[in-house]
Amino acid sequence: MSVFGDLVGQDRAVAVLRAAASAAAEAVAGGRGAGMTHAWLFTGPPGSGRSTAARAFAAALLCPDQGCGHCDACHQVEVGSHPDVTWVRPEGLSYSVRQTRELVLKAAGAPTLGRWRIVLFEDADRVTEAAANALLKAIEEPPPRTVWLLCAPSPDDMIITIRSRCRVVTLSTPATESVAHVLMTRDDVPPDTALFAARAAQGHIGRARRLALDEETRRRRDEVLSIPRSLTGVAECITAAERLVKTSSEDADAATTALNEVETAELRKVYGEGSSGKGLNKGLVRGGAGALKELETLQKSRATRIKRDSLDLALLDLVAFYRDVLAVQFGARVELANEDRRHEVEAVARASSPEDTMRRTDAIMRCRERLAANVNPQIAVEAMTLALRSPGLT
Repeated sequence: MSVFGDLVGQDRAVAVLRAAASAAAEAVAGGRGAGMTHAWLFTGPPGSGRSTAARAFAAALLCPDQGCGHCDACHQVEVGSHPDVTWVRPEGLSYSVRQTRELVLKAAGAPTLGRWRIVLFEDADRVTEAAANALLKAIEEPPPRTVWLLCAPSPDDMIITIRSRCRVVTLSTPATESVAHVLMTRDDVPPDTALFAARAAQGHIGRARRLALDEETRRRRDEVLSIPRSLTGVAECITAAERLVKTSSEDADAATTALNEVETAELRKVYGEGSSGKGLNKGLVRGGAGALKELETLQKSRATRIKRDSLDLALLDLVAFYRDVLAVQFGARVELANEDRRHEVEAVARASSPEDTMRRTDAIMRCRERLAANVNPQIAVEAMTLALRSPGLT
């Protein structure tokens, strides 16, 4: 199977990338390489496969057969070990100008294996304004064999001067049937479970896989979707908000605690903690105090990002629930993301009006905006749950 086999329901994008990979091979051989450019921007909704597409394209550029899927180059790109591919995954809330300048210097070097040097920048929309300007300069004046692959939800998430210099590849949300087919064929998921996970994930392949294979993920989703009918009073609203925020904090702790300990221990070791010799240990550890403080700042930012992402995922599940409610209220013949909870969706639809549903959806979206603006999560989520409450939903 070629490297593009993991791109579900993206035939148009795959055709563009295959043609570009062929043009790139022509350029390597000394030809014109028309159709290949040095900067690409992969956009699409969450779960559409932006980074998967970028990774597949990187493999196709470095593979002698334009992405055969089984050679050493393809395998190295797949596992993240190819010497000519630099992976950038912002772990905190943003990506700084200092980090970007270091990246630009690294990207300026010649390819190790003689084809292309590739920078694959996931979540490029997290660059700060100053970092975006540094990135723009690198994209405007790239070395002849350097290719930038940027990933962002929308072209509008990048400053206009960057996106105008990139070739945009737009990915769409895969159909439910396509996602279910992937789960059944590649993960041996039973058909009923695969269809449930594909619907619930609304085309997000990674989320669908977790729902199909991880019982804890399904339990968390059930807890979130039980919220609308549990908000019968102010106390219940406060409790629901506390539970959502606490769960997101637990997710962040689970994802970062062990990693933080390893990173801190390694940094202390680099700066000489535990070394022998008179005055050596104390002096080197003191010298590394600034680096240790910088690491702690990064770790806090990463934990905040994971907490925010976990909370946002719960809010998107709630948006999907009320979208289904609105569809039922209008009698729309569309697939419900929460088909497995149709009786609850219909109960809420009967007990409220479409105007109520739109008001609740707006409350959830306002909560997302407030969280993005660094409003205290507990306050933002409490305001949302109070807005979702309806005396009629008992």
